[in-house]
This record gives sequence, structure tokens and C-alpha cells, in this order.
Amino acid sequence: RRAGVGGGMLGAAGAFGYAGLLALAATGIAALDLVLPLWAAALIITAVLFVIAGVLALAGRGQLRRATPPKPERTMGSVKADVEEIKGRAHR
Repeated sequence: RRAGVGGGMLGAAGAFGYAGLLALAATGIAALDLVLPLWAAALIITAVLFVIAGVLALAGRGQLRRATPPKPERTMGSVKADVEEIKGRAHR
């Protein structure tokens, strides 16, 4: 479950990173120069998108690190039984 959540967050980080690249490409035509110079407004929006992508990537990586790999329970039980059987025969 954690691997799925972590993978989803990494996917979302990739989407925000792509949006950040699009915003960076659109800085030349941005129309947010009402309060700030055009280049500053576009740079701020781009930085915010990249910060969101970074936070999602770190959160996703944390989820993936905490995920435990699934254990083959039946196989482990079978191997343990085989080992016990071999030990029992070796003592005879």
C-alpha cells in the first residue's frame, strides 16, 4: 500500500515538475507585470511549482522507503518445514 502511495506521489511530483518547465518556457509571454516586473512574476511562479514538485518527491521517496517488500508466507513456511524434516532425519 505504501509503495502505491509513494509511487503516486512521485508521479504527481513529475507532473508538477513538468508544469514547472512549462511555466519556465512561458516566462517570455507572461502577463503578470501588474505588480512586479514580468520576469520576476514568472520566476516566482516557476519557483513555487518546483518547490511543490520537490516536496512531493521527498514525501513519495519517504513512503517508498517505509514500504516493506511482500513476504512469500507459504514458501517460507514450506522451507522451514523442509529444514526441520532434514534435521530430524539427520539425527536418526
